[in-house]
Amino acid sequence: MRTRTTLTTAAAIAAAMALTGGAAQPVPDPVPDPTALHQQLWQQAAPQARIQQAPGAPQAVPGEGGLDARGLDAAVERLVDDGAIAVTARVEVGDDAWAGAAGDRTQDRRPPALPHSPFRAASNTKMLVATLVLQEVERGTWTLDTRIGDVDPTILPTHPEVTLRQLLSHTSGMPYGSDQLLLGHVDDPTSWEQTIAALGDRYPDEEHLAVAEAGPWTAPGGFVYSNVGYTTLGVALEAATGRSVADLLEERILDPLGMDRTRYPDEPGLRGTELREAMWDGAAWHDLQHFDPTYFSHAGAVVSTTEDLATFTEALVTGELVSQPLLDEMLAPVSTDVLEYGLGVYRVPDPCLPGQYLYGHDGASLGTLSVAYTSADGERQVTLGVTGRDSSGQVPGLYDLNGLLVPMLLATC
Repeated sequence: MRTRTTLTTAAAIAAAMALTGGAAQPVPDPVPDPTALHQQLWQQAAPQARIQQAPGAPQAVPGEGGLDARGLDAAVERLVDDGAIAVTARVEVGDDAWAGAAGDRTQDRRPPALPHSPFRAASNTKMLVATLVLQEVERGTWTLDTRIGDVDPTILPTHPEVTLRQLLSHTSGMPYGSDQLLLGHVDDPTSWEQTIAALGDRYPDEEHLAVAEAGPWTAPGGFVYSNVGYTTLGVALEAATGRSVADLLEERILDPLGMDRTRYPDEPGLRGTELREAMWDGAAWHDLQHFDPTYFSHAGAVVSTTEDLATFTEALVTGELVSQPLLDEMLAPVSTDVLEYGLGVYRVPDPCLPGQYLYGHDGASLGTLSVAYTSADGERQVTLGVTGRDSSGQVPGLYDLNGLLVPMLLATC
């Protein structure tokens, strides 16, 4: 099994975001380290911010100049021209908003993608699950330092000392887990055919927990991104409340915020105007309509839209969902090594305002990439979803996500 390594050069980051292909290679990592998108932002947006903020340069005022709809529309189209199947993107600055889309809902060029088309949000799910956990803390059910063994001793019987804070911040030492899950469902880890087929299997939460228990674990305190850690949090929520995570999300977040196009599926298939996923292996596309969301479970099952995710991130940082003291803990980085990750949220430099940050998450499923960021005051949101994932490992790949992400970020200045 490959060692997961964080890469910091631009070329290496592109390789880290890609899945390994070829007949002699091991099974690709299903969800790459989220630091990839974070590092891209830091390397490409932050230098432009420094130019704007250089001594003597006019100071950027977010939203002062209005949104460049024509330039953003062109950036969306370029990403599709370069190889993405579909793009849906949104920028909000105060009461001003731009939304754009290009490409098609499936790789066989059927109905067009729309600005309100839902997509698999993948690890953006972690922000929502973390919010549910903090709401339970606010209700007095737990504290952030509650041990998982005190929530339910059957969840992680050999690691009862792990705390909710550690699980939320990926500092428990628990493994990533998704690669181990997939390896347990294939006989030949070099076979693309078996790997793709195994994505349609069911992955009950008990299997996620078994992978978490089996390890290998590292010393607590260090940042090790863990999908099975968030599945553990979802199981803990269900044990404490007697409700499913899907019901909790609907009752506490989706309905109150009017996130009508967001859902928490537990069966394969994207439907209606939702953007179907496909993966490029360097020679052919693989349709992923059979993908079973139990593979991600509480770490990444949500399907959403750019508008709904922007609504959520704004509501989160402005205190609509979690009280200010807990919000402060959520946003403050627990780890600053590699990724400035708090409790289900990470931060990146705000390209418009020196010394300030954008908060949010990204998502990387096998067929979709997504980003959802908001400014600290909730006045500016940048959200996008791109289907057609290049998993070939070729550098450069089919398209450069920053060709759209950076103009969107700078459009808020």
